[in-house]
Amino acid sequence: MLSSLLPDILNPNKADDLAPTGPGYANPEEACKGPREKYLFITCPSSEPEKAPDALCTIDVDLESETYGQAVCKLMMPNLGDEIHHMGWNICSSCHACKDAKRSHLIITCLLTSRIYIVNAEDPTNLILTKTIEGETLKKFNVHFPHSIHCLADGNIMISTLGDAKDNNKCDFLLINNKTFEPVGTWVKGDINNGNKLFCYDFWYQPYHKVMISTEWGAPKCIKNKFNPADLALGYYGHKINIFDFPEGTLRQTIEFEGDEGWCPFEMRFKHNPKDRNAFILTALGSALYHVYKDSDEDVEWKHRVAIAIPSKTVKNWILPTMPAMPTDLVISMDDNYLFMSNWLHGDIRMFDIRDPFSIKLVGRVFVGGSIHKESGVIVEEDSELVGQPDATYVKGIKIEGGPHRLQLSLDGKRLYVTNQLFSPWERQFYQQNFISGGKLIQIDIDTEPKSTSANRMKINQDFLVDFGTLFDNGIPYFAHEIRYPGGDCVSDIFLVPPKEGTCCDKRDCD
Repeated sequence: MLSSLLPDILNPNKADDLAPTGPGYANPEEACKGPREKYLFITCPSSEPEKAPDALCTIDVDLESETYGQAVCKLMMPNLGDEIHHMGWNICSSCHACKDAKRSHLIITCLLTSRIYIVNAEDPTNLILTKTIEGETLKKFNVHFPHSIHCLADGNIMISTLGDAKDNNKCDFLLINNKTFEPVGTWVKGDINNGNKLFCYDFWYQPYHKVMISTEWGAPKCIKNKFNPADLALGYYGHKINIFDFPEGTLRQTIEFEGDEGWCPFEMRFKHNPKDRNAFILTALGSALYHVYKDSDEDVEWKHRVAIAIPSKTVKNWILPTMPAMPTDLVISMDDNYLFMSNWLHGDIRMFDIRDPFSIKLVGRVFVGGSIHKESGVIVEEDSELVGQPDATYVKGIKIEGGPHRLQLSLDGKRLYVTNQLFSPWERQFYQQNFISGGKLIQIDIDTEPKSTSANRMKINQDFLVDFGTLFDNGIPYFAHEIRYPGGDCVSDIFLVPPKEGTCCDKRDCD
């Protein structure tokens, strides 16, 4: 298992450029040279979940294909009311050293039913549902509300779970065998939730630093309903990050993000270089980007600082007199040079140069819908960032409703894909029009030249749009949420140092 292999994996004097043998890439440098994406997998929640099931779609993005920009597979789920959400792989680059391992199945979580779907994606044009893990099965392990997925190098898949069997907040992670796809237990060691009032959401592990960091959203029994600001004062939302020993699963450190900027640490990403000591975490309700780091490899304690704080806007004709940015997703380029961050309410996507993580610089910005554009009906009275309200976003003559949420970046960093749905109960509260128009997938062209003098490195590609509002034959608009590539991407792949052959997992699982 991985714990017995750490001395070899963590030795920085070992060679890092071993020949590729298994799935994914040996290191981020090799991933940057990977082929251009030809297919995108998209999770598609139904806008009428009581009538039509959710779906998983494959979108053709091969420029040489006759079906470019079209859905080449639509896999309908067998149940109603799931709220299909995030995806992860059974195998990723953390198992690159295992020559017999195969990236073949997508693991898909559902928020409202706590189901987990296992889909064979070896042929992107013929997706096959192979297994369903019911929410009642998760309750046997006293976990519920599954969210983020990462494969581990020890033969397991790890899924963050936000609640216990009764949908109270709980920080834990379900483990699923990556061959049988059967749940085998939970990851956290000890009763860390007793009296600590911990929450859970996203996570990322870095084996070189023997660490896993998880973030906090809220109690499932609250977040599955519309957002109520009073729930913050009642303690139903999180404001900490939890740092674990990896792979042991013992809680090492908890960092509280204090003040208004610290509410709801959402998505988190380490830099891809497995030796790097820098991670970034956004706070959805705090509208900030935090930098989490340690000064040296020998340090045990992790530190944090606010890297960017986005000011709220004073508005009229909205549900509150002030509107926060509400950042909800981020992605770091595979070369670790740039970070992209979506602000779901304000509607902008920002590009930062993070080559110096202690002095990040805004180098690009585009608006993709949101709540403050000129056609939103909202009047912005005070804005410390903008002079005048932005224009509404149109692509191919179609107005983009809702706000930007999920982001996925090409391996070479030149194309950013964006979808515009967060979570149906909150979507209904803030972006009701999305239930009529349906989701959209757009592409943003990125200027990646390190010495570019462009004032804005981001530009919406006006020739690319996938409209999920009209994509399905049942006449029901669908949303578009998570984005994955068949060969791995900037969000799902984690790298080991070095990827030494035979050190990926129990060989019985590989064989």
